[in-house]
Amino acid sequence: MRIINPPQVNEYPPYAIMYMKLVPADGLLLKHLQDCFDSIKQLIYALPNEVLYYRYAPGKWSIKQVLVHIIDDERIYAYRALRFARNEKNGLIGFDQDAYAEYSDADNRELDNIFEEYDAVRRSTIALFNGLPEDAFNRMGHGTGTANDATVRALAYHIAGHELHHINIIKEKYLCERF
Repeated sequence: MRIINPPQVNEYPPYAIMYMKLVPADGLLLKHLQDCFDSIKQLIYALPNEVLYYRYAPGKWSIKQVLVHIIDDERIYAYRALRFARNEKNGLIGFDQDAYAEYSDADNRELDNIFEEYDAVRRSTIALFNGLPEDAFNRMGHGTGTANDATVRALAYHIAGHELHHINIIKEKYLCERF
């Protein structure tokens, strides 16, 4: 797999530093994405079924909803990366992550079905970034307002860091209180 060097601070919105700092800076992003998926799958399948529905506070998502949120976010950010890589000049609209979680019906899905989708999206994401021309990674695209501009490289790292962010929350907020 190819090397994708970490983005510079000027390549992503300020809020995204919380994701960028979680990703190893060794450039092995695509390998990391695959390894992280494998680790998450192993972690989640080791949990008792009832834990998948646990919410650590009112209004918080279940673990199943978090997993589907990670999938949705990855799909959206990979699409953004594709648009930016192809030099799309039209800006993007945002998305309401809470509405996505509410309407995902994640708690009524089988875990195997969630991971089947997760695997398909992850393989697609890796294939996308592995197949882009090298110069595409430096292309800056426009999100919802210039405060959300990012390079293709930054979007790739966002996907990895966002996943790690939520897995850390699962470990700290969902599992520490239960086990």
